[in-house]
Amino acid sequence: MEKEEKLEEITVDLSKVPVSPVSKKDIQRLEMALIIGTLYSPEVLELIRDPIERATWVDSLAVAAAALARSKAGYSIGQIADEVGRSETSIRAHLTGKTKAGQLVLKTYEKLVRGELKVVVPFAARAIAVPEDIERRVKELEEERKKLLNKVKQLEEELKSTKRELEEKSKVIEEIKKLVSRI
Repeated sequence: MEKEEKLEEITVDLSKVPVSPVSKKDIQRLEMALIIGTLYSPEVLELIRDPIERATWVDSLAVAAAALARSKAGYSIGQIADEVGRSETSIRAHLTGKTKAGQLVLKTYEKLVRGELKVVVPFAARAIAVPEDIERRVKELEEERKKLLNKVKQLEEELKSTKRELEEKSKVIEEIKKLVSRI
């Protein structure tokens, strides 16, 4: 069977994510919002088309998002570096926007602060395309069904007519029996 793809979209509203996290859970929520918001930005989608670059970009964005989320929670550069598993120099570069990943994550954070971060996620939904021969056969069967329904109506009318004739003839027979019994 043939399948055709339909492109659909889901909009994820991330405007309610805490921008100044106070708990581990808030940090995780901010980190995820930054990763998702940045990954689905048109610029990053273009950058990660190259399969060789994809892993590097995703890793860099994840580190930049983790660093920024922890920084907004008040962590020091040293604490962030320990928790994320990168050098203080690397963390500082992401937080100051010296890396492309850091710049992109900062841009995403600014959208989040303004309440403008909504992510539109495209995905392909597969619809089953009906082959022509099946479509043609369905139409043939529908036509045949209509003909059969008409035939059923016709036979029902004939049955009613036959019943009326039978009733009339039964009455005649009863009259004849009555007459014969009088004789």
